[in-house]
Amino acid sequence: MVKEPEFRYKQCLIIRNDVKMSCGKRCAQAGHAAIGAYNAADKALQKAWLSEGQKKVVLKANDERTLYELKVLAERNGISTSLIQDAGMTEIPPGTITALGLGPAKSEDLDRITGTLTLL
Repeated sequence: MVKEPEFRYKQCLIIRNDVKMSCGKRCAQAGHAAIGAYNAADKALQKAWLSEGQKKVVLKANDERTLYELKVLAERNGISTSLIQDAGMTEIPPGTITALGLGPAKSEDLDRITGTLTLL
């Protein structure tokens, strides 16, 4: 029996579920959130997360307010964040908040903040 790897660190990428976006658009927004949050993270956390295989979990939020609330909670807990605002060049109006990246951080710390969200 193959043992599942244990990830001590991860990144959470949260996409707004109330904004109509194509699958590709959602993926791009998640990518922006991942890079932004990674770049804002502590170097030691970056290294630990990279060495484990860069676990990412993509979740959905019901509205913009939820993203802001999660951002504040994460920042209060010392977790890097990246709130994504779209430029409006393709599918949605300029300035629309689309996604939030959190971490990398310890998995249990992120679970306390995002535990009520469901997978995208």
